[in-house]
Parts: sequence; C-alpha cells; structure tokens
Amino acid sequence: MSSPAAARPRGRHFFANPGPTNIPDSILRAIDRGSIDFNDPEFTPVYDAAYAGVKRVLRTSQHLFMYNASGHGAWEASLTNLMSPGDTILVLESGYFSDEWAEMARGHGLNVRVLAADWRRGVDIADVRKALDADTAHAIKAVCVVHNETSTGMMQSLPAIRDAIDAARHPALFLADTISSLGSLEFRMDDWKIDCVVGGSQKGLMLPTGMSFTGVSEKAMAAHANAKLRRFYFDWTMMLNRPQKSFIGTIPVHVFYGLRESIRLIDEEGLDNVIARHTRLAEATRRAVGVWAGNNGPHLFCTAPDRYSNSVTAILMPDGSSADALRKTVRDRFNVSLGGGLGKLGGRVFRIGHLGDLNEPMLLGALTAIEMALRIEGIPHGRGGVEAAMAFLAGE
Repeated sequence: MSSPAAARPRGRHFFANPGPTNIPDSILRAIDRGSIDFNDPEFTPVYDAAYAGVKRVLRTSQHLFMYNASGHGAWEASLTNLMSPGDTILVLESGYFSDEWAEMARGHGLNVRVLAADWRRGVDIADVRKALDADTAHAIKAVCVVHNETSTGMMQSLPAIRDAIDAARHPALFLADTISSLGSLEFRMDDWKIDCVVGGSQKGLMLPTGMSFTGVSEKAMAAHANAKLRRFYFDWTMMLNRPQKSFIGTIPVHVFYGLRESIRLIDEEGLDNVIARHTRLAEATRRAVGVWAGNNGPHLFCTAPDRYSNSVTAILMPDGSSADALRKTVRDRFNVSLGGGLGKLGGRVFRIGHLGDLNEPMLLGALTAIEMALRIEGIPHGRGGVEAAMAFLAGE
C-alpha cells in the first residue's frame, strides 16, 4: 500500500509567485456566473468598459487587440503582424524571457540579433545606441525589450531605450513586453513612443491566465499593412473588421466580467497609488533580502540598484544550497508558494512575486515563512530580515 500524500498545511494559501498572481475575491465573484452570448447586448457595456480600462492602464489612445492566449500568444501576434520573412530584429538580452522571445522569432524565420548582456545587470544603453548607429542600412526592423524581466528581477528603462533609438535616428519599431510590469510599474505607451506593447491578464491585472493583448501604435499599423509573415488567428486586419476590434473566434466572456472588476479596483485605488504600493512592498522585500545576505547568505540576483524590479525579486542562493529545496520547505511547512529559477537559473534562484492583489501583512507572511525555512534548512543567512522589512513599512 502506498503511503498517503502529505496533507497541505491548514490556513490560507499564501501565493507569492510572480505570475499568475492572487485573484481578489471580488474578481472571482464577477467571473462566477452563467454563460452569455458574446453578441448579447447585455455583454456590450461590459466589454467596452474593460477594453477602455486596459487602454487607460496602458496610457494609450491608440489601437488595442486582445486574444485568447497567454503572453506567448501576444508575443507571436507582435511578430507575425509586423514582420516579413527574413526581417531582422534586435532583442535586448535580460534573462529567460528575452531569450524565449528571440527563439520564437527564429521559429518564424526572422534574423535575430541579440544584444548580449549579463543577466544580473542588463544591457548598457550606450551599446543599444552603438548597435543602431552601426545599422546604417536600417536592416533592423524592430527593437524588442522585456520591460520587467520576471526571471531575474530586473527592470529596464524604456524611456532610455526610446532615447537611444531616437538619438540614432533609427526607424525601427519599438516593441516592449510589459507582462509583469503593467499595473505594477510606471508605464506610458504613448509618452514613451512604444509601437507595440505585449501584455497579459495574470499579473498586475489580477486575472486568471488565458487572455493577452497588444497595444499598437499608428506607426506599427502602417508597418502591419506591409508585413508578410503568415498569420490568421492573430491577424489585426481581420480583427479590425470584428465588432469588438479583437478576437478571431469566441470571446472569453467570463474573463471580461473579471477584467471590468479588475479595472474598477485599479481605478478605485488610483493607478499612481497602485504603483506606489508596489514600490513600497518591493523595497520592504529588498530590505529583508539585504539582511539575509549576511553570513554569506542568499542575496539579490540583480546587481544594478537602478534596475531593481518593483514587482518581483529574484534571490540567488549561496553555493551548496538549493533554491528548490528551500521552496519545497516553504510550501510543505507553511503553505506559501514561491517562484523558482528559470532556465540556467533553475535550482539556484527563487523568486518572490510582490505584485497584483497584495498588501503588507500578505508580504510579511511570505517573508516570515522564508526566514523560518532558511533556519530549518540550515542555510547560512543573516537573521532579522523580517524585522528590517517591518521597520521600513512602519516608517522607522
């Protein structure tokens, strides 16, 4: 007879992953309803309110296309709608997800130039300018950047990259992945002249995984008119002829009831206050990690303070200690879920997601579980990280 599986610890599950994130009860209640025809007049105001709300969060007055897909689907939409076979793109390396986007582009027959960078620091903006200055024939059709690299806990400055493109007087389109930054970090599509923005439902928008979208500039729409990569489900031209200007096929009605509630929650708190809350919780997390780093303990993976992410913190384990073993103890003993290392960071890094539906007690609960697990696992660390986070949050 096989032994029974270990019981989950009692009490509420603390979900400190960097995505998907916690779903507020009011969003769950909004989604919890019977089916309705997406062409029903009752659904139209729900769709319109949610659609307009996403544009407000993107801070754009331009085009928005939505899909039944994860963020990878929106990546694919950005490439297939804007590029032609053999086109060249420049991907700014930042971690696992920049590499994934580049690999997807190769799969579509694009020529991918990667501006290599240390995953702990990201690209040098001067090197972006040099790469574009050297492209005198303007072979590069797009510059692709992950605004907030979820795998490494690093944010890249989109305004600085925009300035580098403009300084080089390069006509390349500017594509930005904002999946783990939208609704969490400062983001301004129109002000920063971003031509295509990739976003998803499951992070700052606090929804289940499964819906993604692209914000698209007029410049990008002009490029789309001449793009030759094959597409169908993600085709923006086809979508423009749909009543909702999005979705080829069935619309996820239930998600839109949830999205309308998500936008209401963001509007109620105020987008600037949402961003300030994420900034505050991120700094508290870093204060805790700064203390844990003592005694040769776990420390911040990102080494560039001006690029610290305010939605996810990646933490590098000391040599000889397993991030996965720590995460297992945190999960099994305390019912707290953390993110693991991705790609070459597997087993070496764990990640704390502090975005979406989160407040001080929720964060402190996760930090406390981590500090207890460090003791249980005998991992070297400085003690008092949680106290340092509390002191910061208390304004001491």
